[in-house]
Amino acid sequence: MRIDAHQHFWRLAERAGHWPPPELAEIHRDFGPADLEPLLRECDVEATVLVQSLPSVADTLALLALSDRHPFIAAVVGWVDLKARDAPARIADMASHPKLKGLRPMLQDLPDDGWIDDPALAAAAAAMARHGLVFDALVQPRHLPALARFARRNPALPIVIDHAAKPPIASGDLERWHVDIATLARLPQVACKLSGLLTEAGDRHRPDDLEPVVSHVLRRFGSRRVIWGSDWPVLRLAGDYAGWLRLSESLCERTLATELPSATARADALSDIFGGNARRLYRLARVRADLTGTPSC
Repeated sequence: MRIDAHQHFWRLAERAGHWPPPELAEIHRDFGPADLEPLLRECDVEATVLVQSLPSVADTLALLALSDRHPFIAAVVGWVDLKARDAPARIADMASHPKLKGLRPMLQDLPDDGWIDDPALAAAAAAMARHGLVFDALVQPRHLPALARFARRNPALPIVIDHAAKPPIASGDLERWHVDIATLARLPQVACKLSGLLTEAGDRHRPDDLEPVVSHVLRRFGSRRVIWGSDWPVLRLAGDYAGWLRLSESLCERTLATELPSATARADALSDIFGGNARRLYRLARVRADLTGTPSC
């Protein structure tokens, strides 16, 4: 069964002054479980990882409350001020909720590109590792060298790079991203999400445009450290849920066909990418959400 390892919910009334702006009409409204459930049913997606989109503890608590009411939400990636003095205590408190599986500082929005490369994070990183939490890295290519230094200092902390670090697909200027992603892939505790790529692609959204990016991620991280996510509803800016899922499967199959000669091995690899790796990384319980209907994806 499939797991969507990266999706969001939000209420605009709670986001005054925060993204998305009104001009992004496709996503400038409330999104909740009732909006996503039909898409999960259509595509036979068993469970999701719900990821924060506001840098606030209140937002994280609201997401955890949603997870209590909706069984398909198997995990929540929340937010804590990781440089606060009470960060370890706050992390311990939040980790007491069984569905809190990770934390995500919104690195791409911070004015300091090197924010993550700071020994002041040591106590929070140790607390996350102690409580079995995953560090979700919302980064762009310019953050990758600092993220690599952070990862080397914290080898016991599982790290997953969201949206493959948002490679500049639209411009085609991928050389630096290629190098820095490969550097991080050498660190065994680092994984990478295949999510958010369509919104970085602009006019270069054809399979042949995206294949080099997907292929590079798969070849560097291997099929056991690559995780599929929709990035819904942000995905609505560039495509639809079922289309992105089908395209992702097709692109992964292209690379795996050249890497794994055995059909059984390829099937196992796809199972890992589209569910097994998320279940293992985020330590998910087996989920059987009440999503009735006939899948069509």
